[in-house]
Amino acid sequence: MQSGLERADIAFAVNGAAVSVNVPPLRRLSQVLRDELRLTGTKVGCDAGDCGACTVLVDGDPVCACLMSAASAAGASVTTVEGLANGRLSALQASFLAHGAAQCGICTPALLVAATALLDTTPRPTETEVQDALGGILCRCTGYRKIIAAVMEASSQAASLDFRLPQSGHAIGASPVRLDGLPKVTGAEKFGGDSFPADALAVLVVRSPHYHAGFAFGDLDGWTRKHPGIVGIFTAADIPGKNCFGVIGPFADQPALAEGFARLRGEAVALVAGEREAILDLDLSDFPIRWTELPHVLQPSEAQGEGAALIHRNRPSNLLTSGFVERGDPEAALANAAVTVTGAIDTSYVEHAYIEPEAGHAYMDGDTLVVVACTQAPYMDRDDTAKVLGLPVDKVRIVPTATGGGFGSKLDVSLQPLIGLVALKTGRPAALAYTRNESMMSTTKRHPAEMKATIGADADGHVTGMIFSGDFNTGAYASWGPTVANRVPVHASGPYATPNYRAEGRAIHTHGPISGAFRGFGVPQATIMQETLYDELAGKLGIDRLDFRLRNCLRNGSETVTGQRLESGVGIAECLEALRPNWARALADAGAFNSNHADKKRGVGVASCWYGCGNTSLPNPSTIRVGIAADGTVILHQGAVDIGQGSNTVISQICADALGLPLERFRLKSADTAISPDAGKTSASRQTFVTGKAAEKAGRALREKILRFANVSEKASLQLDGAAIVIREGEATRRIDLASLDMDADGFLFRAEETYDPPTLPLDAKGQGKPYAVYGYGAQIAELEVDLKLGTVKLLKITAAHDVGKAINPLLVEGQIEGGIAQGIGMALMEEYIPGRTENLHDYLIPTIGDVPPIETILVEVPDPEGPFGAKGLGEHVLIPTAPAILNAIRHATGVLVTKVPATPTRIRAGIREKDGIREKEARA
Repeated sequence: MQSGLERADIAFAVNGAAVSVNVPPLRRLSQVLRDELRLTGTKVGCDAGDCGACTVLVDGDPVCACLMSAASAAGASVTTVEGLANGRLSALQASFLAHGAAQCGICTPALLVAATALLDTTPRPTETEVQDALGGILCRCTGYRKIIAAVMEASSQAASLDFRLPQSGHAIGASPVRLDGLPKVTGAEKFGGDSFPADALAVLVVRSPHYHAGFAFGDLDGWTRKHPGIVGIFTAADIPGKNCFGVIGPFADQPALAEGFARLRGEAVALVAGEREAILDLDLSDFPIRWTELPHVLQPSEAQGEGAALIHRNRPSNLLTSGFVERGDPEAALANAAVTVTGAIDTSYVEHAYIEPEAGHAYMDGDTLVVVACTQAPYMDRDDTAKVLGLPVDKVRIVPTATGGGFGSKLDVSLQPLIGLVALKTGRPAALAYTRNESMMSTTKRHPAEMKATIGADADGHVTGMIFSGDFNTGAYASWGPTVANRVPVHASGPYATPNYRAEGRAIHTHGPISGAFRGFGVPQATIMQETLYDELAGKLGIDRLDFRLRNCLRNGSETVTGQRLESGVGIAECLEALRPNWARALADAGAFNSNHADKKRGVGVASCWYGCGNTSLPNPSTIRVGIAADGTVILHQGAVDIGQGSNTVISQICADALGLPLERFRLKSADTAISPDAGKTSASRQTFVTGKAAEKAGRALREKILRFANVSEKASLQLDGAAIVIREGEATRRIDLASLDMDADGFLFRAEETYDPPTLPLDAKGQGKPYAVYGYGAQIAELEVDLKLGTVKLLKITAAHDVGKAINPLLVEGQIEGGIAQGIGMALMEEYIPGRTENLHDYLIPTIGDVPPIETILVEVPDPEGPFGAKGLGEHVLIPTAPAILNAIRHATGVLVTKVPATPTRIRAGIREKDGIREKEARA
């Protein structure tokens, strides 16, 4: 929709107040609400009506504001999320908080608006009615189940909602409302694109339309003069520092702006900065750049073929790196095995599809560059931005906004050095929000994998050996390819005792999209390979599939494939045992159904997971600072970026109980490289474990300082009474008047700062060592129905048992499990990013509210002594078993294993036809 240059006065009502704007009549209503009226609760995720994030009510009806022109709103009454409550939360908003229905929060305003319209006509809707009403709004975090419950129970729970926070010593194991929840449901939360300065220059990125191409610029100055309002064009020649960044220093290889040639479609080659109105109307079709398309390779087999050109000169055979683990004699074990199975599976690119595209702004604060943007890794952003722009790291400040989903991709630098360059060169604030198309073109994906494996077992059903190999398409630049290559061989055995083992993972360059971190770092792909072979092994041995896994799973005292002895905290057997009642019931249900139906068959699948929390055999520290302010407030510097997983709340709960003071007295100072210590990146399921442990240590250290000051023992209790600390021990009471104490430079009267780095050991040449201090475990059952004629899959139920060590906040744990399962469903059944074809949320399919079945969560708590209060990480684990459980269920229903993931109806139907054809040939023979 073009904005047009002619303007008109357009009057309508917003949230009950009359407004008039002077804008081009064809300007999107979403832009008018956000840019002219500053109602940024209305989000923009696609500008195409695909994601529904911009939903508002127009005369009471839900409408995608990105598809409605300002002129069409003339005389109408518009309601945004900001208008849902008058000074207090609506019952629906309160229900969202109580149910944990808002995670990252980027889709929450739209869901609330659409659900409000439903409840106005149907106060007690059914689940189907909720799904129908909200079906056009995508959520990537929650898995939708808590959203459905929040809407259905909004009326009945409104009078009984209790948002009081737990008292001292009772935060662990409680499920208080998220500490950052209120702004998520009111629309006040500020994401990357919600706080652009009014005088900021708008920035456009010129990107390569080719997978591999040389380019040369024409008359840039002449083009600028022909376009009023354009302030400047910036290319690689303008970059003052080292034009190279990457998340892993030794492998850094990506330019912020390409120099002379582009290695992938969507690579940034130039920036155009100008006044906002000029940029809104700018057509880049005549931008002076000449492209020379060059040969490209998109598959690892092509990239490693004889005579293939090198994508990076210093990487022979286009091999970025490889990981390797070997234990025992796997060839001999397989040769002597009673039963062996061999298979090959390929997986596809998977897009992160967070609803918030990358967005942020940058400005100069004196001689310091400040970048305000969505991110998962502020300190990594700071270091790379400083390097690219030639600034000392202490002259770059990263201020994370709320982040509307990340799942790994927002670990990598994206727009930070680009907007930083414009701000640095012009002295003016610079703002940039990626379009959905450029976000999907240019940011990282899950690695496509080509995997083969053989597994053997003895006659008693014990696994004796396994050999695995996987080629992972890492795309044009390194990103997290080294991490995937090294993590996969450690995990490819699954959580099972495998005495003889060899696994290799290879990250191979192509001209495809950059593959990076995505919830599992390659382990979900490898688990599909291993778990589908486990089903086949169990079948050959005549052993129940669940029993086979229990027979082989790791237990306390077991050694892993890296030779690490797991002394305690191994909960996979407990997870599998917890599934047994559901397993028996599901098999019986499927058998009864299948005996009465010919065209549709039901299947039941099971799969397990394990996952090491934190970096693989590398330093992984987090630091937490906590102190007591003069007014008796506990100030927690919590630098672990909360991207929806709940770290703001969980880490506060841990610190509160360690300190012995109530959660209600805590005030968060979130991640900001100028004021908060480095808590490390939000990835690898590390924040609850690693930063949580640092928070536990800091809380205990602060408690010790206060007790020592009061000269009492560790048995004493603490209480805050206004601006005083009251300490009680037995019959004795001491009161510390905070006003009488000296304040330090940060305003603290008592303070503590502690760092935790998990104890790991390097892996040797055969991959032997201690790569992780803590592992999490889980297992899931998938129940589904397959239409044999169409190849379509209807999910009936997922049952998930996950060992979290200790559920710090059970409600948030359930939310993580449901959200991870939804992404696993997408990976299994529908998500396949195809460069050049699925670069939007219309052609690229992710699960909607109608695609996620009921989920039964079983929380298993097998404490690990290394974790805070026994807790383990969870975020990535929950996605890993879902896809293999679904694929195993499809095979149970149809007799067909789909070996190219996702298992689309076309692939399922092709497998059924092939199987039927083989049977017909055998019958004729």
